[in-house]
Amino acid sequence: MKLYYSPGVCSLSPHIVLRETGSTFELEKVDLKAKKTEKGADYSLVNPNGYVPALQLDDGSILTEGPAIVQYIADSKGATSLLPKAGSPERYRVVQWLNFISTEIHKGFSPLFWPTTPQEFKDNTVKARLVQRFDFLNKHFAKNQFLMGSQFTVADAYLYTTLTWAGAAKVDLGPFPNLTAYRDRVAARPAVQAALKAEGLAK
Repeated sequence: MKLYYSPGVCSLSPHIVLRETGSTFELEKVDLKAKKTEKGADYSLVNPNGYVPALQLDDGSILTEGPAIVQYIADSKGATSLLPKAGSPERYRVVQWLNFISTEIHKGFSPLFWPTTPQEFKDNTVKARLVQRFDFLNKHFAKNQFLMGSQFTVADAYLYTTLTWAGAAKVDLGPFPNLTAYRDRVAARPAVQAALKAEGLAK
C-alpha cells in the first residue's frame, strides 16, 4: 500500500492507523498547492479532487476519504481492537464517531484556514460552534479514556489529528482539560510518535 499525504493534515489519521496495525506501506508526500507528488507526478491523476489522503491498494486501485481509508486498513489487517467486526453494535458506534469528527470537528475547523473567511465570522460563529463540540467531548472524556471507552480505535486517530490543528487555528483548548489530557494521551502512543516523526512534525 502507498499513502499519499501532506504533513499534519487529515492524512495523518490513516498514517497513524497504518502504524498501529503494523502494516507494510510506502509514503509519498504531496504538494497540495502545486498538485504534485514528491516524485513529480501529477497528483490530480491519483485523486481528481486534489486533496489527501489517498491510499493506493496493492492491486493499484485508489481509495480516498479518510474515514473510509482507516476502516479499510483496520479490516485488511483484522484489527478488531481498532475497529470492531462488521455487524456488531460497537462497529456502528465507531462509524458514528467517524461521522461526527468528519462533519462537526474536521469541517468545523475548515473555515478558520480559509483566507476569505471574515474574521468576525470566524470568531463569533465558527469558533463558537467548535467550542460547543469541544465541551461535549470534554464531558465525554471525563469518564472515558478514549472515544469508545478504554479501547483506542481508528476514530481516536482521526479526532487526535483534528485536535492538532487548534494551535494554528488559534482555538484555545485550555478550557477543556479532559480533552487536552486525551490529546496528550493519544500523542504519547508509539505509533502516533512514529507517524509524527515520519512527517517531520516531531523530533
